[in-house]
Amino acid sequence: MTEQKKPTFRREGGNRDQKSRNGGYQKKDGERKPYSRNGEKDGTKRTSFQRTGERRANGGFQRGDARTGGKRPMGNRPAGNRPEADNTPNTTPARRLALEVLSDVHQNGAFANLSLNEKLQAARQLKPEDRRLATQLVYGVLENQIRIDHALKGFLAHQVKEPAQLDILRMGAYQILFLDRVPDSAAVNEAVKLTRAMGMDSSTGFVNAVLRNLARQKNELSWPAKEEDLRAYLHVMTSTPLWLVERLIADYGAEEAEKILSHRNAAPSVTVRPNLHISSDEELIRSLDAKEIKWNRGIAPHAFLLEGISELTYDQDYRNGKYSVQGQSSMLAAEAIQAKPGMRILDACAAPGGKSAYLCETMQMTGRVFAWELHEKRAMLLDAVKRRLHLENLRVAVRDATQPMLDWESTLDAVLLDAPCSGTGVITDKPDIKQRLKAEDIPAIVETQKQLLDTLCTYVKVGGTLVYSTCSILPEENSQQVAAFLERHPNFALETLPVSFPESLRKQQGDYGLQLQAYRDGVEGFFIARLRRMR
Repeated sequence: MTEQKKPTFRREGGNRDQKSRNGGYQKKDGERKPYSRNGEKDGTKRTSFQRTGERRANGGFQRGDARTGGKRPMGNRPAGNRPEADNTPNTTPARRLALEVLSDVHQNGAFANLSLNEKLQAARQLKPEDRRLATQLVYGVLENQIRIDHALKGFLAHQVKEPAQLDILRMGAYQILFLDRVPDSAAVNEAVKLTRAMGMDSSTGFVNAVLRNLARQKNELSWPAKEEDLRAYLHVMTSTPLWLVERLIADYGAEEAEKILSHRNAAPSVTVRPNLHISSDEELIRSLDAKEIKWNRGIAPHAFLLEGISELTYDQDYRNGKYSVQGQSSMLAAEAIQAKPGMRILDACAAPGGKSAYLCETMQMTGRVFAWELHEKRAMLLDAVKRRLHLENLRVAVRDATQPMLDWESTLDAVLLDAPCSGTGVITDKPDIKQRLKAEDIPAIVETQKQLLDTLCTYVKVGGTLVYSTCSILPEENSQQVAAFLERHPNFALETLPVSFPESLRKQQGDYGLQLQAYRDGVEGFFIARLRRMR
């Protein structure tokens, strides 16, 4: 680990990525275009490296000062600790952009990261600080929405029927309750100006009254008591749907469920790794040091966590394919294959391509990696990765992996199935999952995973490897799914994870695989099972 002086790179708002293959919800992995399932960023053009401030709200039990990144326990703040003067710049354009994204999410079912990225690209006139504010408002509201609505409820004499008006109130309340750097008066005034700018002049008095009353009484707000009703407490204070709170308590017990739900990332970071074919950990370290980028070693092999960097896609070394941006859990799933030169491997749900690239590079561009993707637009992401990294042994195809291909039976050394899933392991990074995911969605997701496993396992040679992974923390998608698979396919057996995995993670492997938890392991919530075909 080394610490270097921070370079004076530009700072801009970030964006994110999701997974929507074969009926799934969210996925983080590999190269990201248009933005960054498990920690990669997009290929959006930027004019330089970009450093970011506080990427989003420190929701749940933490909140921070966006100027310093400092954090302190959530709860009622003492009066008199905030500036009285309205010394913030006129950021109505940033707030209007944030409102457009929230409306897109709430009214059209859009993915927040994609909508935000699209609108930030179009709003090139926005200053970097406005871009950061718009990003923070979007993710802050989505991450804390249930708690915000709970706070607003006491100041509303009637239900707000106009969706845009409700989102304006949420944005104002988020700033009042969570952001130290925005004075209450500024939050109220900007909400009123935004209401007027949206053509709702008759509602300006109402918005003003609600938010001013909230600002005056924020220290006296009533929250659910943990001792009286843990479910209600976690539901409101972590802004998690009640059905998911109840499911996690049933699956993990009250104590661990609280740890899972109240975890928030301490600080935004980007995870990178060297191109394993043309570079090395040592070469990447020299490059980062030369650029005065502060870094720490990750827990996954070859993983480096960069502090304060939001975008690297305009860096010449990145463009030349010397390194990739990829989440640690995604790296670990690919590492579980233990790819060797000359192998034939299938990455069945491959976009955006990080794991496919990892496999190609590990095999030193020999053999074949077949990368399948259900949707043509997502397959284009794979093509972009192939071109940037010069992956001569990668073969991309648009294909529904649930449909059997008889001529592929017993032809592959390994299959990696990073299956479509609920995305419950990455809710901290993708809080709009909490608005989108419903309890009734889970059975269909589980059924798709079953179909994929039953089809793809037939392609594995005797003695070959099948790795199953998800970015979920629900047992029915993970350990229970693997247990049921082994009952249906007794010719497969669970194997111990390879010695290249950190010993601390190998010790946590259960009877049916490894469940990673963000609060405990410092990586994305993820599940990995390594299976061997015995006969």
